[in-house]
Amino acid sequence: MIRSLVWMIGAILLAGIVHIVAVIGVPRFAVVDPWREIGAIANDEVFTRLPRAGPGGKTLPGLDPAMTHSVCRFSLDRGPMRLRAEVADAYWSLSLYDRSGLWVWGVDNRAAEQKPIDILVATDVQVAQLRETLPDELEDVVIVDWPGREGFAIYKLLVPTKSQEAETEQILATAKCGVAQFR
Repeated sequence: MIRSLVWMIGAILLAGIVHIVAVIGVPRFAVVDPWREIGAIANDEVFTRLPRAGPGGKTLPGLDPAMTHSVCRFSLDRGPMRLRAEVADAYWSLSLYDRSGLWVWGVDNRAAEQKPIDILVATDVQVAQLRETLPDELEDVVIVDWPGREGFAIYKLLVPTKSQEAETEQILATAKCGVAQFR
């Protein structure tokens, strides 16, 4: 009887240790790499239209099915990135994420007041160089001081009705992402 009780207590302790290790360890070993996922479905330094989220669709996880999405993966090794796009009358949002998928910066239709999107993403060294001799064309451009070397942008537009889908697609097609060229 005592022997059975000792084995039972040992089994319960072992099960508890295994569960604690699993709960703490699994998130650290899970492969969650949005940078790689985006690289598999989109080109670098260009906005790529993502398929609409829905049942059975191959797209990024967590996208809103009421929105159309476009993504641009970028690296600041070749210079600052310039993001431009026309805006819609309905809700829209442009969000910047670091390589690991953490939100860093964003703007939406309420903050931009129906002005076209024009954003320059640069490292702190690139920002300092730009501020020394700021080109005239950057007077009205929002400059984002980027914390790393790589990241991605997601441009989202609400599709209020099925009849407005074509108009939304045209606006999404205006999105440009590339290394900044100054005159």
